[in-house]
Amino acid sequence: MPVLEKETRDRDRQALPKVPVPPLKQTLDTYLRSVQHLIPEEQFKKTKAIVEKFGAPGGVGEALQKKLLERRDKTSNWVYDYWLEDMYLNNRLALPVNSSPVMVFPKQNFRDHKDALRFASRLVRGVLDYKALIDARALPLDFARGQLAGTPLCMEQYYRLFTSYRYPGLKSDTLKVKMDAASSGPEHIIVACKNQFFILDVVANGKQLNETEILSQLEKIWKMGENAEERLPSLGILTSDGRTEWAQAREALSKDQTNRDSLALMENCLCLLCLDEPSSLEPRDTTRALLMLHGGGREKNGANRWYDKSMQFVVGMDGICGVVCEHSPFEGIVLVQCSEYVMKYITGGPSKMATASSVRELPPPRRLLWKCNPHVLGLITASGDRLQRLVNNLDMDVFTFKGYGKEFIKKQKMSPDAFIQVALQLAFYKCNRRLVSTYESASIRRFQEGRVDNIRSATPEALAFVRSMTDERANFTDSEIIKRLRDAINAQTNYTIAAITGMGIDNHLLGLLRTARELNMERPAIFCDETYLTSNQFILSTSQVPTTVEMFCCYGPVVPNGYGACYNPQSDYIIFCVASFWENTQTSSAVFVKALNEGLLEMRDLCNVGNTAGTKAAGTSQGTGPARKSGK
Repeated sequence: MPVLEKETRDRDRQALPKVPVPPLKQTLDTYLRSVQHLIPEEQFKKTKAIVEKFGAPGGVGEALQKKLLERRDKTSNWVYDYWLEDMYLNNRLALPVNSSPVMVFPKQNFRDHKDALRFASRLVRGVLDYKALIDARALPLDFARGQLAGTPLCMEQYYRLFTSYRYPGLKSDTLKVKMDAASSGPEHIIVACKNQFFILDVVANGKQLNETEILSQLEKIWKMGENAEERLPSLGILTSDGRTEWAQAREALSKDQTNRDSLALMENCLCLLCLDEPSSLEPRDTTRALLMLHGGGREKNGANRWYDKSMQFVVGMDGICGVVCEHSPFEGIVLVQCSEYVMKYITGGPSKMATASSVRELPPPRRLLWKCNPHVLGLITASGDRLQRLVNNLDMDVFTFKGYGKEFIKKQKMSPDAFIQVALQLAFYKCNRRLVSTYESASIRRFQEGRVDNIRSATPEALAFVRSMTDERANFTDSEIIKRLRDAINAQTNYTIAAITGMGIDNHLLGLLRTARELNMERPAIFCDETYLTSNQFILSTSQVPTTVEMFCCYGPVVPNGYGACYNPQSDYIIFCVASFWENTQTSSAVFVKALNEGLLEMRDLCNVGNTAGTKAAGTSQGTGPARKSGK
């Protein structure tokens, strides 16, 4: 079973409440309501009977619920390990595209590779500054924004940014977090350059390197990377493979002491800096997103990575830059906060290049050495083939919707996130004439060690609204459709509040299932039911990742026939990153984006009609009592 080595910080731990275990009946009722409109009537009847039996007095559900409540008493977070294993560690898919989100920075205009290295040295200095804040526990406390704003949030995820490593396993991975990382020996970064790996010690004689010293070391690494005679096989490509395949390859590598030493240095680094070769591709938003997600495969920079490490900062010689994040230790908001700090550091104020007299003579960086027998070389080739298939399969469309942004939505007295979620449902319905099980991540950082639960956005109210906008348009007046829109947004908002306050259903159902397994019970019928299995296949996987600095986040779909849809709402525009797979004929990112654009414009027009009607009503009601706002 995977083990998470957690740092114990009792003296630092915030006085946050524990994640609650929701009432069993509430979860089962919500579950039935969330699936009824998505499945055939006969199937629902069967599911309802199974759920009612599970939740009956004295039944299996009550026994499992009792055990879960006991677990809550004994642990700081009853769902954490269950969730971590289910969401990440047990997943056997390759990390790039399938699991690891990326942050895409604005295109940089480097004059030459020296210019790029100057940018990279400043980036490294910014990373070290941010890590110093984390080590000193000096990061400002996060408070919730949006729904139920102002609540303090758990900060534990930040402490895992530079101290985590995901070890591949044959059946399940292990996430390890170093204990007291601030005092655990010399700190180093691994620099990937031309598919080779180099150790950049960031401390010399007890003092951190300054920007000029980092640049000097990066220039040495660049020269070492260009030396073709010393070039070793492209080992990094192995980490892009399925987790079981990489675990097998790692086992083969580990038979040699040289490889064991190199793996240990890789596993204990703060982060990676990947100096990428020019891609020779047009640097549009979509292209930059693709290159950040998979490096362009082995022909480009796909092997210039080590995907097990939590943070990989990418600096392309052609100005394509960003961050690749291994998702198991922390959520997107932590990636955003770190990325924004580093970008502000790079762009804010003059470069802190030291004078020549204050630059020390440093020992040259060292190359990580590998010994590869013919078997390992064969594995490298096979991993490269599989990565190339993934590269060829990913259909990505980064779309900036310029019709309006969150300010217009707020003026309608609607939640921007709920509005966009309803727009995504409308887009999906336009493409498929049905709704499907949808995932929107909901932060539960209001609780100790809180990560996320799921907001099931394909609500009955969303279905009623999208039908009234499409198939049944002729049957409804504008004011009736506006009411359906408000109903859909209210349903989405209410579900969001339930999820972020620990009352979501997905974590609870997972906890009940895992408890049954731990008790060696036969798998309860509710979890063998076709409805439960399909309701956990998230054909639409979404999340809001807002930024205050120019950059955007993206990721791939989580199922072969699905879409990944990440969005970044700004004042007067919204960035959408829509991903799907070419191999699936039911999906097309371009078709989805076209439907999304149409739907967002139609929703704006609908709101404007409502506003006009409301203004007219206000005008005619003068002297006859207070005017009523439209839609209220």
